[in-house]
Amino acid sequence: MSMITLRALSALLHYPDENLRGAVPDIRAVLLPERIVSEKQMLRLEPLLFRLSGGDLIALQEHYVELFDRGRTHSLHLFEYVHGESRDRGQAMVDLRERYVAAGLDPATNELPDYLPLFLEYCSTLPRDEALAELAEPGTIIATLAERLESRGTDYAGLLGVLRDLSGDQSVPAEAMIPVDDPDDLEALDAAWEEEEITFGAMAPAAPDSAPSCPQTQAMLSRMLDPLHVIQPARSQ
Repeated sequence: MSMITLRALSALLHYPDENLRGAVPDIRAVLLPERIVSEKQMLRLEPLLFRLSGGDLIALQEHYVELFDRGRTHSLHLFEYVHGESRDRGQAMVDLRERYVAAGLDPATNELPDYLPLFLEYCSTLPRDEALAELAEPGTIIATLAERLESRGTDYAGLLGVLRDLSGDQSVPAEAMIPVDDPDDLEALDAAWEEEEITFGAMAPAAPDSAPSCPQTQAMLSRMLDPLHVIQPARSQ
């Protein structure tokens, strides 16, 4: 049985739009029955769920972009923390995507394979023990991101805190983390984010989609709300 809980948590990490707002009641409904998230952990998710369901959506969207898209301190791309701009990151991307395909998940999106919500969706397709073992691999990265978000006082800290609890094992040594040195001005920030293009077959990566209407989020929510959904094997090229 796949872990719908991880799919729901993945959805919460996507760019907040009307689709996500409308799905909050369903997200609540799928988190409790599986008993992966405790009642205490649900309380840590409540500030974000409350803000998603009834807060100022535009303000939340601006907060999301500032938090996750305008710098590397809180990047949702896992390999930013261990590979930075090195060529090792490219091979790690290829290896991770092959893992997705082997599991029957076709990551046909514009996101890079190390995008945390995509990784969580992959984990959600696995049996519980395997899913938690996979989630443990980037445990230190998740813990580091949770700590940084807590220092910012953002509602997303509760979500990453829950993921930190679920990841358990921390297999990446803390000393291996890439130091963060985010530039202050936008021009320097743009220059810092220029990367060598990495392609996977016919798929070319693009910057994270922060448009108000996000098809990835819609597809994710559709799969999450259908517990019997089976991800189709990747189409042959």
